[in-house]
Amino acid sequence: MSDANLNTDDNVTPDTVWVEHTSFVDQIPRSILMLFVFAVFVGLWQIATSFNLVSSIVLPTPVETFNDMIFVGKNLLTGDYMLSALWITTKEVIYGFALAMAIGFSLGILVGETAFGERAIMPYLVALDTMPKVAFAPLFIAWLGFGIESKVALAAFIATFPIVVGTAAGLHATDENSRMLFKTMGASRLQTLFKMKLPMGLPQIFTGLKIGAVGVMAGAITAEFLGGGKGFGELIRVAASQLNTPRVFSLILYLSILGLGLYALVTFSQRRIVFWHRDTVSK
Repeated sequence: MSDANLNTDDNVTPDTVWVEHTSFVDQIPRSILMLFVFAVFVGLWQIATSFNLVSSIVLPTPVETFNDMIFVGKNLLTGDYMLSALWITTKEVIYGFALAMAIGFSLGILVGETAFGERAIMPYLVALDTMPKVAFAPLFIAWLGFGIESKVALAAFIATFPIVVGTAAGLHATDENSRMLFKTMGASRLQTLFKMKLPMGLPQIFTGLKIGAVGVMAGAITAEFLGGGKGFGELIRVAASQLNTPRVFSLILYLSILGLGLYALVTFSQRRIVFWHRDTVSK
C-alpha cells in the first residue's frame, strides 16, 4: 500500500471515532428542571380554577392550598394536635417499613436461594400481591384492633412484595464465573451468600426497598381511612367529610414530604453502601 493511501486512512480515522453527545436537557441543572415542571403544574392548576374548569369544591386554588399549608405548618411548629397526628402516622410508616424489610428480606433469600421457595412459596406471594390490598384492611382491623398495629400490618403487607422480588433478583444477578470461583475455593453456601451473592445483588435489593418505601405510606393511610386512628389519615378523612378541600390538599402535601423523606433515606443509604454502582434513576 502506498504512503498516500496510508495518509488518507490516517486522516479518516479521527472522524470515525464515536463520541457521546449530551442532550440539551441533560445539560440543565436538576433544580432548574424541577422548578420548571412545578411552575407549569401550578400554572395549569391556576388556569383550571380561574376559568372555573373545575369546581372549587373539588379543586381549591393554589393560593387557598398554600394558605392552608401555612396554617398546618404553624400548627405543627406550635406542637398542637396535628403534630401528634403526624407523629402517629410517622411511627406507622417506620414500623411498617421495618417489618416489611425483615419479612421481605427473609422471604427473598428463601425464594432466591432454594428451589422450594421459588417453586412453592413464590406463586403464593404473587397471588397475594395481585389481590386488592384495600380488601385486607378490614381483616387486619378485625385481627389486630383499631390501634396502630393494624395500620403497621397493612403498611408492611403492601411494601413486602417489592422487597421480596428485589432480594430474589439480586441473588440471581451473580454471574456464573463468580459462582464457580467460590465453589472451587471451597466456600460454603453461607459464605457464598453473604460474601458474593448479597454484595453483588445490592443494587436490585435497594430497588425493591425504594419501591417498598413508596408503598408503605399508602398502606398506613389506607388503614387509617378504613380503621380510624389518630394520624394524618384520620385528619384527611374528617376534612374530606367537611368538604374542606384546601385542608385535604395541604395534609396530602405534608404526607408526600414524609414519603419523600423515607425514599431519600433509602436512596442515601444506597449511595453510601453501593457506591460502586451507578443508579441513574436516583440521581
